[in-house]
Amino acid sequence: MRIATWNVNSLRSRIDRVEALLQRHDIDVLAVQETKAREDQLPLMGLTVLGYDVASAGYDQWNGVAIISRVGIEDVQVGFPGMPTWGDPAAAEARAIGATCGGVRLWSLYVPNGRKVDDPHYVYKLEWLARLREAARSMTGDVALVGDWNIAPQDDDVFDIAVFAKSTHVTPPERAAFAAFLEDGFVDVVRPHVPGPEGFTYWDYYRQRFERNRGMRIDFVLGNASLAARVTGAFIDRDERAGKGASDHAPVVVDLS
Repeated sequence: MRIATWNVNSLRSRIDRVEALLQRHDIDVLAVQETKAREDQLPLMGLTVLGYDVASAGYDQWNGVAIISRVGIEDVQVGFPGMPTWGDPAAAEARAIGATCGGVRLWSLYVPNGRKVDDPHYVYKLEWLARLREAARSMTGDVALVGDWNIAPQDDDVFDIAVFAKSTHVTPPERAAFAAFLEDGFVDVVRPHVPGPEGFTYWDYYRQRFERNRGMRIDFVLGNASLAARVTGAFIDRDERAGKGASDHAPVVVDLS
């Protein structure tokens, strides 16, 4: 089975690219982040014609997550127990959706950005990760936590750590929150196959950062032990980030036996 994750930065704007990606790489299950739409606004007809089912969660033009599968979508769950709220008035955001697809319990995750270290959104991000960790501890079977984690856990996951010295994504608390999943037995199943700067998954549109390879690795597939044992390969489709109208993220693809 081939699974993938991709922050598309608007599914409505890039539905043609999504359909092409699914066919080009023969993907069975694609987790999507930043759909930026309610379910009734998503252009799903082409996916249906291709044989895919879709489960999605979205409330407005912000955030939004989905799972696109041709191997079934069962036991769909939007959010996880204890998921914190955000905003005024406080409300749950569409940042997590889980489903069982082809026997794999897969979660499409869009971790809060955090904005700035002194911003309340940073505290929200850490709390969100802590509640996700608690939920993940009780998950059984083959589990994949995939998506845009908005964390660069190692120094070589950014193009120049000095540039990010006072920024979010690389702070010790964020990295500790990510490492906690590894301590619980989850495995970054892509890094062994795509090491170093070749593993960047995000390049800002600003100042030709993609062309200069000034990127970040912030999109991950974390598998529990049983899923990690099934991984036979992984790659990042950097070509998808190139060209006019591309998302600022590249798809991450993993093969399972």
